[in-house]
Amino acid sequence: MQPVLEIFAADDFALWPVGEHESFGYLVLNGKLTPAEVGTAVMRIADCNDFEPEEEHGPCPTDQLGIFLHGLLTMPDLFAAGGFRVTDTTTGTVFVEPGCCNGLETWRDWLDVLDGTGRAHFGHDPSSTAERVGDTVRLTHDVHGTDGSPVTELPADQLRRLVADARHDLEDFLGLAGAWAEQHLPAHAAPVTAALARALDLASSP
Repeated sequence: MQPVLEIFAADDFALWPVGEHESFGYLVLNGKLTPAEVGTAVMRIADCNDFEPEEEHGPCPTDQLGIFLHGLLTMPDLFAAGGFRVTDTTTGTVFVEPGCCNGLETWRDWLDVLDGTGRAHFGHDPSSTAERVGDTVRLTHDVHGTDGSPVTELPADQLRRLVADARHDLEDFLGLAGAWAEQHLPAHAAPVTAALARALDLASSP
């Protein structure tokens, strides 16, 4: 299980260094990313929230950097396209792929599978789901797909450990991003880091 962020190509982006990525791919978030990869992740999360905030959030800055960061720093509900991807590392089979409209800020849905409603959906195209049945969690890659969509079952305790490890990866990324922001966005480092924590739902209690 890995936290992944959906990435678009950023050929014309020049506000800070970013890596080269193809559109509609995924960047795995953890504490091992290069500075350029961290820059890519920060750019993408900021771009996910590049909306015009409501009037009560203050006037939009006039400088290019301030304009780009404005939504990230002022929107109350932040979005980070992606989610937790579940792959069989032996065969490479993907059992959960974050679909359209799914975000990393909803990763706690996995805890709801384990301790709450017992079921969660992770976007569409594909429509991956997780459902708890007793002490087992059933993962389906695409419930609306054709026959043969990958399915697997995991003990709930094993899934709980996987979710905890994926959360630690997110926390490691956030620590890396905070240090990156101090170097590349010194005037905005603290609010950017705080916004990233909210976008990844790491600012709330466990």
